[in-house]
Amino acid sequence: MKTASTILEVNPAALAAARLGDYVELLRVRVSLLVLFTVAAGAFLAADGVPEGVLLLNALIGTALVAAGASSLNQFMERQSDALMTRTENRPLPAGRVAPWEVLLLGAFLSVAGVVYLLLTLRQPMTAAVAAFTHLTYVFLYTPLKRCTPLNTLIGAVPGALPPVIGWTAVRGTLDREAAALFLIVFVWQVPHFLAIAWIYREQYARAGLQMLPVVDPEGVQTGRQMVRYCLALLPVSLFPAMLGMAGPLYVAVAVVLGLAFLRSCWAFSVASSNGQARRVLRASLLYLPLLLLVLLLDGLARSLTWAAT
Repeated sequence: MKTASTILEVNPAALAAARLGDYVELLRVRVSLLVLFTVAAGAFLAADGVPEGVLLLNALIGTALVAAGASSLNQFMERQSDALMTRTENRPLPAGRVAPWEVLLLGAFLSVAGVVYLLLTLRQPMTAAVAAFTHLTYVFLYTPLKRCTPLNTLIGAVPGALPPVIGWTAVRGTLDREAAALFLIVFVWQVPHFLAIAWIYREQYARAGLQMLPVVDPEGVQTGRQMVRYCLALLPVSLFPAMLGMAGPLYVAVAVVLGLAFLRSCWAFSVASSNGQARRVLRASLLYLPLLLLVLLLDGLARSLTWAAT
C-alpha cells in the first residue's frame, strides 16, 4: 500500500502541487485579502467615487507583493518560535518542507519587487514610500519586539494601519487629515482584535517566548481593560470621517451601532475573561472593520453621485 509520502515521491505533479501549496502558505493570502480591501477602501475614498482602474490595480498588485514579502520574512525570522506553537508548527519552515534560505530569498525579492513596482507604475512616489515604511516597521521592528515587550501590539498596529493610507496616497499623493482619520480607525481597532487572538493562544505564545500582554497578564485584568479602553476610543475616532466631511448621518449611525456592539463584547471579556469571550471579541472585530469601511464607501459614493446630479 502506498503512503502519502510515497505518492509524492513517484508523482512529480503531486510533488509540484504540494510545493506550490507551501509557497502559497508562506504568502498568507487570507491575511493579505483584508490588507488589500483596506488599500482599495483608501483609494475609493480618496477619489470621492471610483478611482482610475489601472491605478487601483497597480496599487493592489504592488501592495500584494510587499505584503507577501513581509509575510515570508516574518516567517523566516520566527521559524524557531513557530515550531514551538501548535497553531504554527506545521507551517512550511518549522515543518522542514522549505529551506530557510529559500524563504529569505523569496521574501527579499517580493519585498523589493513590490516597492519598485509601485514606484514605476504610480504617479505618486509617496505610495511606494508608505509601503516601504510599512514593510520595514513590520519586519524589522514589530517582529523582533514580540520577544521583548508586551508593547509589541501597539507598535505592530502602526504598519497594520497603513494599508488604507497606501490606497489614499496612490490617488492623491498626500498625507492629509482624511488619511490620518483612516489610519487612526484601523490603528485603534487592531488593539482589541489582536489582544483577543493573543488571549486565545496565550499558552502557546508563552511556550514560544513571545511577550504578548495576555502572557504576562494570566488573569486577563489588564487585557480586558485595554480592550475596553481602545473600544471606547474607537467610538469617537470612528466619527472622524464624518467630522471631515467624508460621510454623512448614515455612516455615523452605523459607526455608533457597530462600535457599541464591539464594546459590549470587550466589556463581557473584561468581566469574565475566557477563551469563549475572547472568540466573541474576535468575531466582533472581524465584522466591525469591513462593515464600517463598506458603509463609509457606500455613503461617500452616494454623496458624490448626489452632488454630481445637482
